[in-house]
Amino acid sequence: MYEPLDTDELKALQERSRVLAELAYAEDVGRGDITAGLVPGHETGTFAVVARQDGVFSGCEILPVVLEAFGGGIDVAWSPQGRDGAVLTGAPVPVATLRGPAQRVLTVERTLLNFLQRLCGVATRTRAFVDLVAGTSAEILDTRKTTPGWRVLEKYAVRCGGGRNHRMGLHDAILIKDNHLAGYPPERTAAAVHELLNRAADLDPPPRFVEVEADTFAQVEQLFDVIGVDIVLCDNFSLEDLRRAVALRDARNLHGKVRLEASGGIDLTTVRAVAETGVDCISVGGLTHSAVALDLALDRIGD
Repeated sequence: MYEPLDTDELKALQERSRVLAELAYAEDVGRGDITAGLVPGHETGTFAVVARQDGVFSGCEILPVVLEAFGGGIDVAWSPQGRDGAVLTGAPVPVATLRGPAQRVLTVERTLLNFLQRLCGVATRTRAFVDLVAGTSAEILDTRKTTPGWRVLEKYAVRCGGGRNHRMGLHDAILIKDNHLAGYPPERTAAAVHELLNRAADLDPPPRFVEVEADTFAQVEQLFDVIGVDIVLCDNFSLEDLRRAVALRDARNLHGKVRLEASGGIDLTTVRAVAETGVDCISVGGLTHSAVALDLALDRIGD
C-alpha cells in the first residue's frame, strides 16, 4: 500500500530531514549534553526502538539522517516490523535496534523519538482513513495543512499510511479557489476560470495539474465546460450533490478526463459515505493537522 519515493523525492526528503535534525541538535544539545557526558566516553550500548501502541510505521528513510546530524557512528538494524508502511500490531513491537557510543545514543534519543513518533502518528491516522474507503474508487489525499518546515516529512508519512500526496506547495500545481474568484459573479465562474488559465499558458515548467474549487453544484456544471481543468474540487458538498456531480461528469463523457475531489470537514465518521458517492479522491487536512504522535520508546537492552 505504501508507494515508495522516487529518487528526487527521496533526495528532497533527506535534505529537509537533515536541516530539521540540525535545528533539533542546536535546540536540544546546545553547548553539550551535560547528562550524557557523565557516561564514560568509551562505553557502547545496544538500544531497542519499541512501539508501545499499535499503528503504522514511518521513518526508515529519515532515521539515518537524524543520527548523522548527531555525530553518526550508530548502527541501525531494522526488525521485520520496522519498514515504511508496516502495520504494527500486538504492542509493544520492536522496530529497530541501535548500537553505538552510549553517550551519542542517549543524546539523540529524544530527537529521534520526536521525529519517528510524529511520522508514525501521521501514517497511522492516514491508514485509518484509507481502510475506511477500501473497496471504493476514492483515494485519500493530504493537503497543505502541515507543520511549517515539516511538509516534505509529513507528506512522506501520508504515503507510508497508504494515502496520496496532493500538490506539494503553491509552486507545482494550480488550484483556483473561491478567494481567487471572489471578484467574479457566480454565473461567470467558467468565464473567469478560462481567463485565469489563459494567463497560465506560458508557465514553464507547466503545472502538474489544474484544479478549481466549486462551492455549489451550479459552479460544477460550468466548470465541466472549461477545457484544461483536470480536477474539480467539491468543497463542503452534501452527499446528494456529490452524487449529482459524479452523474453529470459521467453523462458528459468526462470520466477519466476530469477527476472529482471532495473536501471540507470530512472525518472518520463520514469518509465512507463520501467515498461511496463515486468521487475520485477525498482530501483530508486532518491527516496532518490532527494526527497524534504514536507512542514509541528507546530502551537500553545491552552493552
